[in-house]
Amino acid sequence: MKGGTRYSDAIDLQEVEALASLMTFKLAIADVPFGGAKGGVKINPRELSQAELERVTRKYTMELIKKGFIGASVDCLGPDMGTNEQVMTWIKDTYMNVKGEQDINAEGCCTGKFIQQGGINGRNESTGLGVYYAIRELLDTKTFVEKAGYEKAGIEGKTFIVQGFGAVGYWASNFIEKDGGLITTIVEYNSAIHNPDGIDVNEAKDWMKEHGTLANYPHATEAVASNPTSFITKFSADAMIPAATEKSIHMGNARDIKVKAVFEGANGPTTFAAE
Repeated sequence: MKGGTRYSDAIDLQEVEALASLMTFKLAIADVPFGGAKGGVKINPRELSQAELERVTRKYTMELIKKGFIGASVDCLGPDMGTNEQVMTWIKDTYMNVKGEQDINAEGCCTGKFIQQGGINGRNESTGLGVYYAIRELLDTKTFVEKAGYEKAGIEGKTFIVQGFGAVGYWASNFIEKDGGLITTIVEYNSAIHNPDGIDVNEAKDWMKEHGTLANYPHATEAVASNPTSFITKFSADAMIPAATEKSIHMGNARDIKVKAVFEGANGPTTFAAE
């Protein structure tokens, strides 16, 4: 099996089951001969120190090892919301300490590790790059362009609302920007910014890393630090990329979203009622 590991205080069994089901479909579509899986720990990683996160991760990995739920030929874990290269490296290190002498493929117990710890180049941007490829192909497909009501094909000149500015949202935005697209609105969990002339993606990312928020980003014409999701429906654009949590587009806001197409970057961001 293959699937992500999520650290979130909102996670529950039902969500893990749903995400594992989605992974099953994704792997089948990509013709990868694995079953879908998912796992998680109900914590908010932003509230924990690095040392606390390490202890949680190693304990979680040990429980998986004891139950036979992890291994390159059993369940290959991957990063997801709230986890990163450091977390995956701790998982690999814990597994190798216990199983390294018995499992020749021990280092393959998870993906998304640091490069020097057995990771691979390109893993960090891979999901966002996949979203970009999907957008590029659809916007170059005549039938889709006509159905969506665009005047011309291609990414160049089109405007995008991006919800979620983590690995998926950032990298998708980065590649879209290089193709001449404009990221006009960015919505994060604690802030949101807008500029109709386009936002410099890398500059905004650097600001977010330094300040932990986009609220005071100097090149935004409008910004908020409270109720950032209001920016999803406030502005119009050619397309929207939900790249954050599930159920971002729901019955309460779907009709108010002013875009011609939604390109889903998150897992299950649109509810059944919103569809």
